[in-house]
Amino acid sequence: MADFVEADNAEAIITRIEHKSRKIESLLKQYKPVEALKTALEGSPPMTKDERCKSANWIVVHRAIMAIKDVDSLFSSLDPEYYDVLMKYLYRGLSTGDRPTCDQCLRIHEKLTEKAGLGCILRSLADKVNTV
Repeated sequence: MADFVEADNAEAIITRIEHKSRKIESLLKQYKPVEALKTALEGSPPMTKDERCKSANWIVVHRAIMAIKDVDSLFSSLDPEYYDVLMKYLYRGLSTGDRPTCDQCLRIHEKLTEKAGLGCILRSLADKVNTV
């Protein structure tokens, strides 16, 4: 079982997320949205129960998700190791109720389910330890 970081180390996690955010913005300026999404998903979800860290990481992942324009080509470049965690973030995006976010998450969800199968959905919903 993974070790979770205590709240006193949350600031260190936030600092790492801020660094990741700057890297993602740089990739997006270079028109590399898939690389930005990979970067956003690396180390996600943060190994903490601190909601500030989870929210900060969601903002970074959300930015990368919303930058994806060609959903079809996304999965030709995205490694399968990212599928389950991406599915978790898609459900988090759907839970926001924000129309553009939900639309984008549904588009990606459809293609991800085609590519990864129903097991990806089941694993993301059943995992109660590594929540996003």
